[in-house]
Amino acid sequence: MQRADRPLYVPPGKGMSLTTTIAAPFRHTRKERLKKNEIVYYLAFERGWMNIEQATLLLSRAEEEGLIAYDGDMIRPLFNVGAVEVPLGFKPSTAVFRKSDPQEELMERIARQCDIPLTTVTAEMNALIHQVFDEKLKPEAALVILARRRRVPFQDLLPALRESVLKK
Repeated sequence: MQRADRPLYVPPGKGMSLTTTIAAPFRHTRKERLKKNEIVYYLAFERGWMNIEQATLLLSRAEEEGLIAYDGDMIRPLFNVGAVEVPLGFKPSTAVFRKSDPQEELMERIARQCDIPLTTVTAEMNALIHQVFDEKLKPEAALVILARRRRVPFQDLLPALRESVLKK
């Protein structure tokens, strides 16, 4: 889990929308901690971005992703809210409700930062697995090797990648 005093690396794309959505009520109220009902009210009624059930689900997702923590009945962000810009006219997409896939996220990050097609990343991953490691390497591990070779940050995804391997 990230500590509040460390900046959170959030890659552009899926995670950014969730982070932006969570940052919005804290930035708007200029508070470091908010009650759950204050955040739900902000998301559902003040902004009209979602209904009450969706706002509650969003808070659960944010907690799973390590973006927020509960201190009693108060919620505090585990990232630097001041570093997140909430663009004028921002409205979160439905992607904020989907659980992120760390393998897919790392593949997209490698492709984006190296300016190569996703198919190239997939081909390189498969070559590592089948040719170099004789099919004795998990895709998650192959992606970490690729990320390290190409100097793409991946450390923030390691816990989720590890959990993904253990589930299989």
